[in-house]
Amino acid sequence: MAPNDSAETIGEATGTVVGRRKAARYIVPVAVAGVAAATIGLVPALANSGDPDLPKISAQELIEKIAASDEEQLSGTFKISTDLGLPLDGLAGSFLPGADGEGKDGGAAAPQDKLMELTSGTHTLRVAVDGPEKQRLSILGKASEYSVVHNKGEVWAYDSTSDEVYHAEAPEGAGAGKEAPRASKGVPATPKDFAEQALAAVGDTTSVTVDGTAQVAGRDAYQLVIKPKQEGSTVGSIRIAVDAENGVPLKFTLAAASGGKAVVDAGFTKVDFAKPAASSFDFTPPKGAKVTEADELETGKDEHGKAQKALPEQFSGQIPGLEGLEGSEGVNVIGKGWTSIAAIEIPGGKGLPTSGSGDVPAEAQGFLDALGDKVTGKFGSGTVFKTRLVNALLTDDGKVYVGAVTKDALVRAADGAK
Repeated sequence: MAPNDSAETIGEATGTVVGRRKAARYIVPVAVAGVAAATIGLVPALANSGDPDLPKISAQELIEKIAASDEEQLSGTFKISTDLGLPLDGLAGSFLPGADGEGKDGGAAAPQDKLMELTSGTHTLRVAVDGPEKQRLSILGKASEYSVVHNKGEVWAYDSTSDEVYHAEAPEGAGAGKEAPRASKGVPATPKDFAEQALAAVGDTTSVTVDGTAQVAGRDAYQLVIKPKQEGSTVGSIRIAVDAENGVPLKFTLAAASGGKAVVDAGFTKVDFAKPAASSFDFTPPKGAKVTEADELETGKDEHGKAQKALPEQFSGQIPGLEGLEGSEGVNVIGKGWTSIAAIEIPGGKGLPTSGSGDVPAEAQGFLDALGDKVTGKFGSGTVFKTRLVNALLTDDGKVYVGAVTKDALVRAADGAK
């Protein structure tokens, strides 16, 4: 191994390299833990085939190398594995907006629904990018494929299993810069997506160092390590393998503070920075396939009389650095950095049904109780829903406290808000 001796801590200024996204909306269903977990996007390493001997580089220089990367063309295959530690396989997806059966008029091909599958299990994906106006992302199944294609002004999605097609105009602003637009807001897919979310959270509560080298998909890479400096975070560390030649993130690793298996694993197994074939971005709906237009997916009107879409817009912030949610309606951010907690008022002020209330059958009540831990404090009583990364306290009087923090930290926050 060729270690790099940089052990400096990067302060607030570094956070501006990548920038921080503002949250447009914070949608909280009853089981809020799954929502936040899906937006964290953090990852552990694939097996390496050797540790190349590379020139030393500082953490600041490596971050600048990522920011300055101008690669606009690539193709490759990568894997994502997610282990949030939920009590039931795939439960995270059921807690997500648009994944609960509502709004399914969008069909099986709607990206906002389909890409939520990446929040659990292991998936193989194929990607092709040719500048800011042409991208293709495919999720490969055993005998099926789901693809999202952005070609200039149009976005197409096709699910071979259901033989359904989704069609929309490209999001406003797509193609204006180097960044390839995501197929679904708030759902990171590629190692670069994950890296951007992590680097946007870097500040004076974060330690950033370079820790040796690795080889990923046949490419030499430096390993950038990000760690919270604060106690009480459920995040142990984030490891980003950065291509030594062009600065592109090739692999992204999140380890939970509690140890054990990595929370999410995403990394290239094959990558090529040559121009992809133009045919990679061609799409024509197969004969007989059901085609759904995005502007047909209206489910009603909001309080202002404006039509609502079946595919709700999700917040694009991340838990580290929840300060970006400050000012959102019904949201108050307590603390800063990795231990920041979003305090959310639920409309109507109601928590989960309690035993003996008669609101739900005994069997259903037992299931709800099994999902969380009952807690009490100065705030009263409530239930903590847990994943390996994100925890959420839902109080009996209808308040939610959520963050990538321990159960004790949530209780202290609720007590302090009284």
